[in-house]
Amino acid sequence: MSSSITYPKALALNFMGNAPAWYKNLVIGFLIINPLVAYHSPFCAGWLLVLEFILTLAMALESYPLEAGGMLVIEACFLGLCEMENVTEEISNNLEVLLLLMFMVAGIHFVRDFLLFFFTKLLVKVRSHIALSVLFCFLCGFISAFVDALTVLAIIISTCVGLYQLYVSTISDNKLALVSVKNDVLPKNLVNETEEFRAFLRSLLMHAAVGTTLGGICTIVGEPQNLIVGDVCGWDFVEYALRLAPVSIPTVFFGILTCYLLEKFKFFGYGQKMPMSVYGVLVKKDIDTYSHMSRRDKLNLVVQCLCFLWLVTALALHLASVGVIGLSVIIFATTLCGVSSEAEIGKAFTESMPFCALLCVFFTVVTVISAQGLFDPIIAWVFSTNEEFHLPIFYLANGIISSVSDNVFVATIYIQQVFEVFAKGLITSERFNEIAVAINAGTNLPSVATPNGQAAFLFLLTSPLAPLIKLPYLRMMWMALPYTIVLTLVGLVTTWFVMPEATKYFIELGML
Repeated sequence: MSSSITYPKALALNFMGNAPAWYKNLVIGFLIINPLVAYHSPFCAGWLLVLEFILTLAMALESYPLEAGGMLVIEACFLGLCEMENVTEEISNNLEVLLLLMFMVAGIHFVRDFLLFFFTKLLVKVRSHIALSVLFCFLCGFISAFVDALTVLAIIISTCVGLYQLYVSTISDNKLALVSVKNDVLPKNLVNETEEFRAFLRSLLMHAAVGTTLGGICTIVGEPQNLIVGDVCGWDFVEYALRLAPVSIPTVFFGILTCYLLEKFKFFGYGQKMPMSVYGVLVKKDIDTYSHMSRRDKLNLVVQCLCFLWLVTALALHLASVGVIGLSVIIFATTLCGVSSEAEIGKAFTESMPFCALLCVFFTVVTVISAQGLFDPIIAWVFSTNEEFHLPIFYLANGIISSVSDNVFVATIYIQQVFEVFAKGLITSERFNEIAVAINAGTNLPSVATPNGQAAFLFLLTSPLAPLIKLPYLRMMWMALPYTIVLTLVGLVTTWFVMPEATKYFIELGML
């Protein structure tokens, strides 16, 4: 029997896969309109491209931005909105960022077992839901200061998925219960208990996700945009940490305090304890798992722990570039843990490569912005205002856009534009560094407002666990709201008032 589908219909279905039809039509409309606008005004076409690209980032839940965004930037290159030589140069200038994502994320893949073991032990040993939440928030922050946030959250999600499946399989013989959000597949006497358990996991995961943001701002390798800003400014690991410390340290403190208060007073859906029956199941499973571990398995955990310590030490002492350090972790972990096949090693790179490709698209858009001078009027207006307002303007501008778009993209745009102003001699070196701190803090902190602004939040929202624990988009925004308010305000105050004075003090001491 021949297929009834026509070739045009097949082409329409294949174009951008499962993306909504209206979004597909909109992208096609963009591709048709852009040449017409570019013919009359390349400047307007450039701005149209930027707005279109931001839309593709905002639609990340429906379709990964690489396809639509990639089509748009390829068209921009053909329309002459930028030169390919400049695109290549921009990508080359950010090679360190690409190496960070490729090797660091892959390297952490080989120490996942240790981190998974570690967080599972925390769930077993710590009984207080307040202490557990604070520990998860703090430790996710600490690890995210040296490790990609997505990797950290992936480990937490894996831990919670395993815990959820273990619990549901224990209380129900219905296999559908493992994948269903409906309570009618569960034993009626355990429906309330299951809802409590879901609330507990929601709280834990949100604290962990925010923790990755708290830690991500602290070091130059914590977030990709940190490395981009640091590279433009010429900061190494230590200098970045010192320049951001007046902002990052108070932010971490108030973030952890917010976590404690939310759990203590049970605001915004937080504060649910782990049901005792769940705890009993978890303890039994942990004892059983550890008793069946071979000496080889235990040795692998020790090796992975040492690899993680090497990662932290090498980064802190700046022994090599971040990409090379990540590569060393891959070599050590695979060699000493018995990983020898190309297929096993290749799996580690599957997580990072899509975003590496998307970054190249980012850099192409940045090249268009630079070639067409799109932000020149905006930057000129900012610097025409009173100097004391420069820092809060850059902080809030980056924060607002980063809350609905990708913060790497936003940081890349703004730091390049301000660097051009600095290169022309219009601002001093120290003022440029202060603005760079404001830009970086703005892209990190207020972006927790929506899942679109934080890759870790988006990853959690699109994970298989999110529907099981009833964590949709709006509930995530609601649970993130207190953190959004606190982090935004603390970041604004410290960037505006504390950071300039602290920086002067560090310079006087010879630390900068």
